[in-house]
Amino acid sequence: MPPGAPIVRGPPPTVAAPIPPAPPPAEGLKAIPQGTPAQQGGPTRLEGFRSERRETQEGGRTVITEPGRVIIQDPSGRSFIRHNEVDRFRYGARDIRTEQRGNETRTIVIRPDGTQIITVNDRSGQLLRRIRRDERGREIIIIDNSYRGPRGFGGFYVDLAPPVLRIPRERYIVEADEASPALLYDTLIAPPVERLERRYSLDEIRYSASVRQRMPSIDLNSINFETGSWEIPPDQASKLQAIADGLNRAITANPRAVFLIEGHTDKVGSDVDNLSLSDRRAESAATLLTQQFGVPAENLTSQGYGEQYPKENVDGPSIVNRRVTIRNIGPLLTGGSASLPPPPPGTAPPRR
Repeated sequence: MPPGAPIVRGPPPTVAAPIPPAPPPAEGLKAIPQGTPAQQGGPTRLEGFRSERRETQEGGRTVITEPGRVIIQDPSGRSFIRHNEVDRFRYGARDIRTEQRGNETRTIVIRPDGTQIITVNDRSGQLLRRIRRDERGREIIIIDNSYRGPRGFGGFYVDLAPPVLRIPRERYIVEADEASPALLYDTLIAPPVERLERRYSLDEIRYSASVRQRMPSIDLNSINFETGSWEIPPDQASKLQAIADGLNRAITANPRAVFLIEGHTDKVGSDVDNLSLSDRRAESAATLLTQQFGVPAENLTSQGYGEQYPKENVDGPSIVNRRVTIRNIGPLLTGGSASLPPPPPGTAPPRR
């Protein structure tokens, strides 16, 4: 790997139990009209709920719950965080309903134009499928976690050797502030840097740096959050314009494309605070991309990593380490088939 790449290869997790689902929204899932500020009615700073954290020991791991998040601290030193993705789909929705079908729970977000975003979870709360159904009933499966195939450690962790790069580092990790719109778009649709052995589940991608490492990424350091806050000030929002344009263009070309919005912090503050803060900042960026720039929410997913993957090894403040990273994970979800033209509407992707 080239110097400065934001990948740290540490020990695998010790406990193989699945990562528990995120706690449900405090007030249930309710549609939020278009134009409502994303943060309205809730805290936007850590001190707003730090006192509400609860810590337990489960199977050798430390489990910390806080409003909207669950944080898992593994004995290996690795930490993982999960939040409810459907919560972000509420903005601009006309209605939301939940259905129980056997062992599956379907959360259906209905938009003003009749489009439905359907999230299917199993009995334990794990994501099985994310589907977009248009007003005529035609469906596109955006994420399919229901296939049967090889799974990583605990179903969420895979340890791969670093890929052998055959492209320049500046094309592998693109600095958004220095890149042209054409380079941003090319990075968002770039294929994996190395042949994929199989398709990976969303959890394997979220929680395995060595899997994400197969895809080029875009780093954005120029959004300046206030200390302890995840609210994006209005004067900072415009910095996402070029990336939003590239995302919308890529999703128009391939409606099944999925992009991961990652949050990273420097090493100021506690590990738990930084993990929670980074996850909320990544979600804020994803929400803003949808609300202000029209990027389809269902084609985005977000995840925080705190201080675990620094670009520079600095114990202290670092604008380089405080960043949002964006990468196309569609090929990882499909084993590479996402680089092909999307299937016709109503056609499910091939199962492997």
